[in-house]
Order: sequence, then structure tokens, then C-alpha cells
Amino acid sequence: MGHVIELEGAAALALVKPILAGLLVFVLSACSAAVPVSEVSVLAAPSGTPYLPKPTGPHPVGTTVLHLKDVSRADPWVPEAKARELMVSLWYPASSPGKRRAAYMTPKESELHLKGGQIPGVPYDVLSRTRTNAFSDVKPAGHELPLVVLSPGFNKPRVTLTALAEELASSGYVVVGIDHTYENYATTFPDGRIATCVACESDDEEDFGKKVVEGRAADVSFVLDELTGSHPKWTGSALIDPSRIAMAGPSIGGASALAAMLKDSRVRAGIDMDGTSYSSIPESGLSRPFLFLGAQENHNPGGRDVTWDQVWEHLTGWKRWLVVAGAQHLSFTDLPLLLVDQFGVDLELGISGGRSVEITRRYVRAFLDLHLRNKPQPLLEAPSERYPEVTFCSVETCE
Repeated sequence: MGHVIELEGAAALALVKPILAGLLVFVLSACSAAVPVSEVSVLAAPSGTPYLPKPTGPHPVGTTVLHLKDVSRADPWVPEAKARELMVSLWYPASSPGKRRAAYMTPKESELHLKGGQIPGVPYDVLSRTRTNAFSDVKPAGHELPLVVLSPGFNKPRVTLTALAEELASSGYVVVGIDHTYENYATTFPDGRIATCVACESDDEEDFGKKVVEGRAADVSFVLDELTGSHPKWTGSALIDPSRIAMAGPSIGGASALAAMLKDSRVRAGIDMDGTSYSSIPESGLSRPFLFLGAQENHNPGGRDVTWDQVWEHLTGWKRWLVVAGAQHLSFTDLPLLLVDQFGVDLELGISGGRSVEITRRYVRAFLDLHLRNKPQPLLEAPSERYPEVTFCSVETCE
């Protein structure tokens, strides 16, 4: 069924290689424009165990994985699949730490993602060895907690947003990260099947971005039904306050946040982190809160993503447009922290992976605390001496 392979074996890898050929994991736009392989190098020999920074909230973090199946629609990328299958991760505040830390990804997933990105000099299993801060399947804590949906960038798995997810969960949010099947190099199902990036084969087609965000919006609505409906699929769903839901993501995951808000009124607020928009807002506008958080090189007068200009004028509620000096398209994910800071891959960033994770965590949490918890956030009102890299912008100017 489509590009699905078994977990082990040379024959399986042979099926994957044609799909991966020529595709780079390091995209610099919502879908394509990859960094040439010649521009990616390794600065230092890898050493030690890769790790994610500890979250700053007061709660230990639990996590679990769900396999969900939407039998009401065929898969948009593999129509012969009569149901849309999704793998999702949940992160949540836990009553106490557990004994088993969650894996970041499997060795096979790490291999497929790094081969897909053609990253030289890095052991193919390195991402599977990453130390996380969440404990698998521990008891949840709290009640009536806000829910945050995270959607990853194109060809990226949901786990590349783990540092952000752990931060939010430690601060009292339930977080759900979605793997949009066939839109990344490897999604593993419980029976051992691995779905590869079928969508990568058509990312140069007209209206591709629109198809992606509309499909992801449908995925989000389905996941919300499964978590907050009358027969929830997660045993901890009682923690969730269905009246306080927001969505965020980098690249096309951020563009999908806007699409999801337009489709589903349950999504009360959204964040687009450096993603080109593919959605048209009605003339009546969108009054729910929205944050643009972008890399300065992609959102300045000389190299501007004009789709943000178009969306901005139709946002009639609370809105902010922030850009981060030195950031690149990947800076709003875990990958610069893991591959650049800890394993020496040179992406010519102007800001360290650790610093970009700190900024992303801080500004995303401030936005969510303001709009889902009604806590005032001076950080979102004016430039901060603590974060001089962050500039406040509008269509006309940046401060």
C-alpha cells in the first residue's frame, strides 16, 4: 500500500532509496529550496550522547504515543489506502517522574531521516540516541489543561518539536504532535510498517502547498475529535479543556495552523514559525489571536515572504510579527541544537541551536499563556533586553 516498508531488511531499504534520492531534509522554505549538500559540512567529530535541554516548568513530563485511524476519508497521498492513519505523540504534566525515558526516534527512523537529508559525517543512528526529558506512559496530573497542537515542517517528523513540547508540558499544557503520514521520511506504525515520504515526489506541483495545509487541517480536526470527543482515544483526555486549544508549527506546519483555524473554530489561537502561507482569509477577516515568528533572513524588506503581508492585513484580532536575527528556517526545531551544537554540522547559522530553542520556547509559551490562560505578557508588548535578537515588525517596518 503506497510507500510502506517493513522495519528490517535490505529489500526494504532498497524500496526507500529511490524515494530519498536527491531530497534534502534541510528545507529553507515551507516545502522546498534545500541547502545544497556542498554547503553542509561537519565542524567537529561527534562525541557523547545527544540531549535536549531540560524544560523550565515545575512539572515532570510524561509522554505516550497513539495510533489513530480516520475511516471517514482516504489518504490524500495514497488514495488506495481507504483510511487516513496517523501516529501522534502526547506530552503532558505528570504526577511524578518515571523510570523509563522516552526514545526520541528509532534507529531506522534516524537512518532514514539522515539519509534523506544527505548529512555527511554523522552516525545514522545518532538521533535515536538523543536523551529526552519525558517519561513514557507515566500517570498524568492536573485538570482542565489547555491543549496545544504541534505540526512539524515538511519532511520532518513530529519528534523534531520535542524540546518545545517538553517545555510546554512542564508548564502545564497538554501537547499533541502529529506525524502527517507520507509527508516525512519515516513514520513507524505499531505493526512495524514504515510510511515514507510519498508527498516528496510531488512537492513541485502547482497548488502543492494548498493541498498539504488543507490535508493537515483535516488531520487536526480528526485528532481533536479523537482527544476531546465522547469516546476519547487517550486515557488522559479528561485533563484537556476543549475550550482552550491552540496550534503552532514551523514551516508548513505553521502555515497549517492558519488553515486549521479557518477550518475548525475549536483552534482559538495560532503560531506560524517561518512558514509560507497558503490559505486565503475571508474578507471578513480572522479575529482570533495569531503570532508570526520568523527567521530574519526570510522576513525582512530585502528577502520578504510576501504571503505574511497578505495574511497580516486580514488578521483583525491580536497579532504580532516577530523575527529572529541569525535564525534560519530550521531554527525553530530541535535539529540545529542536536546536529549543529552537539555534532558539528555546519549550517552557517548566525545563532546557536540552544539559543534558538530558548527563544522559541519563551515566545511560544508567552503567547499561549496570554491567550489560553489570560496571563499578561510584557514580552509580547515591546522588544526585550534579554532577547535582543527578536525584532517587532509589521508590513511597513521593524523596530
